[in-house]
Amino acid sequence: MTKTNTTSANFSLYLFLLFLGLRLAEIIDWSWWWVTAPLWIPAMIVLGIAIVFLIGSTILKLAVKIKEKQ
Repeated sequence: MTKTNTTSANFSLYLFLLFLGLRLAEIIDWSWWWVTAPLWIPAMIVLGIAIVFLIGSTILKLAVKIKEKQ
């Protein structure tokens, strides 16, 4: 069996649970967007990086096509 590293996923989950408990206990008065932020911000970062790589590869492919036509 291989052991996978899920430290960052566990940290995000624990942070969300902490924020959720604090919000439900009315200790903090944050928007629900910020309470759930540990769940969606890492996903948005990964998605943003994927989009940057996709755009970069598309630009490189177009540059190669343009260079081949010349």
